Amino acid sequence: MYKSKPALGFLIAVTLFCFQVAASEAPCAAQQNTTNAEAVLWRNPVDIASRDLFYGSGGRENMPHGPFVFLDEDLDGTNPKFHVRDRDGIKWQVKLGVEARPESAAARLVWAVGYPTTDCYFLPELRVENMPAHLHRGQNLVAPDGTMRNVRFKRNPGKKKLGLWRWRSNPFVASREYNGLRVMMALINNWDLKDVNNSIFREKGSEGLESAEELYMVTDLGASFGTTGYNWPARKSKGNLESYNHSRFIHKITRGQVGFSIPSRPALFCLVAVPDFIRRLGLRWIGRNIPRADAKWIGQLLAMLSADQIRDAFLAAGYSNAEVEGFTQVVLKRIAALNGL
Repeated sequence: MYKSKPALGFLIAVTLFCFQVAASEAPCAAQQNTTNAEAVLWRNPVDIASRDLFYGSGGRENMPHGPFVFLDEDLDGTNPKFHVRDRDGIKWQVKLGVEARPESAAARLVWAVGYPTTDCYFLPELRVENMPAHLHRGQNLVAPDGTMRNVRFKRNPGKKKLGLWRWRSNPFVASREYNGLRVMMALINNWDLKDVNNSIFREKGSEGLESAEELYMVTDLGASFGTTGYNWPARKSKGNLESYNHSRFIHKITRGQVGFSIPSRPALFCLVAVPDFIRRLGLRWIGRNIPRADAKWIGQLLAMLSADQIRDAFLAAGYSNAEVEGFTQVVLKRIAALNGL
């Protein structure tokens, strides 16, 4: 079929750009830590079989308590967010919309096997005082009296954010713990693996002094438990049991490596935003070419969790009993697949 020269030129330009981005996203040598602080990605969860996945890393004692007062709107990312202060004077980030449930469950599973996470709680209903008359995003999710439903609370107690870290260049590249985190992203179908969703924090001691540790976290897990890549309609790509259950987990197994289906190619309709489409294509390596031994290692840690602990993670995220059981069975099936490698 005949193609005009302008159209052919456009296709060539897009193809070259695709290769350029894909090459830039390939893993490279680990960055050198230029500070005296110890870089921490994972801590041995010696209590994994007794960890409380209903309350998560923050525990029951650190749950947010009302009344809540509006502080300001958070315009980062694509989902509606704002900050509130609770009755104890603690500042929280509140997220509305489709990511609230999956992020709450995902944070608990990631924390359960030793990866640091932010304190994350799900509230089925929230009322905030002094809400502005208009929000830039999510106004349709807020009732006139400041009431909203299905929200995620998050905070980073005693931590100072230093910046972001990159999947392709960090102090842990090729380590077992780094590869285990890649497997965890596949286990929960977290396809939104942009670097801006990763953060480095330094902890503060009891006297306000900074510790000698820098924590590397995946701080946005909202695009989990749905499809393996951005798709349409968006409600199926996050926190959707049907999509999660029918998605492919393991893409390829060789003698020494395993590849996962996350993140997959975004839906073709995303070509309306060509640069973002191509950047997402360049992230697919994150789920590929993982040593089988490392994948099995994280599978063995996950196998220490009971079915009830996994159910608690989804109960805490406000899913119905049927959804809780459905998500739990898919997770258990995936854990078994990892241990069968």
